[in-house]
Amino acid sequence: MNSIADIRKDYKLRSFLEAEAASNPFVQFTEWWNDALASNIDEVNAMTLATVNAAGKPSARIVLLKGMSEEGYEFYTNYESDKAQEIASNNNVAIVFFWKELERQIRIEGTVKKASEKISDIYFNSRPAESRIGAWSSPQSKIISSREILEENVNANKKRFEGKEIVRPSFWGGYIVEPVLFEFWQGRSSRLHDRIEYVKNENEWIKRRLAP
Repeated sequence: MNSIADIRKDYKLRSFLEAEAASNPFVQFTEWWNDALASNIDEVNAMTLATVNAAGKPSARIVLLKGMSEEGYEFYTNYESDKAQEIASNNNVAIVFFWKELERQIRIEGTVKKASEKISDIYFNSRPAESRIGAWSSPQSKIISSREILEENVNANKKRFEGKEIVRPSFWGGYIVEPVLFEFWQGRSSRLHDRIEYVKNENEWIKRRLAP
């Protein structure tokens, strides 16, 4: 077996130069997002979300991007989950997209706020019925004694909403990440990667190159 230190890949697909980078990072994100969609990447909207609790301890997990605009990037979760509790105490977050098929990574830092109830309702109502029942049935991040607890909750909620609209629970909804920093990373040969960073300065974005 090869050692972990011997595992490596040389990135050669593309380059990313300042002249190619849009002046607006939201525009640049959309360009790379469309490239990723066209590449048929599995779960292209998967992103790492990093949060920090009140004691300064970081944690990270994969969530799914469910909307985007120049206001920010949306994801949804249980408002009583660990990530939501961390956000409530410290609203600074980071998200990362890694599309290995394109040898690309996008890193975003910013603050996060709750989406409006209207936005959360629209998304919740677009979900399959099973997912809506699941939102009601899982006490996310809480310790449970067995898998059977979830199954019992699901069965109880199916009966509760039989023949009725499955409304969004008040403890479940969306968040919007409002960026203050973007970094677009394009893998290059010999680890001399292209890194273009955008930093928000009041109402404008400053674009600059970072050493790999």
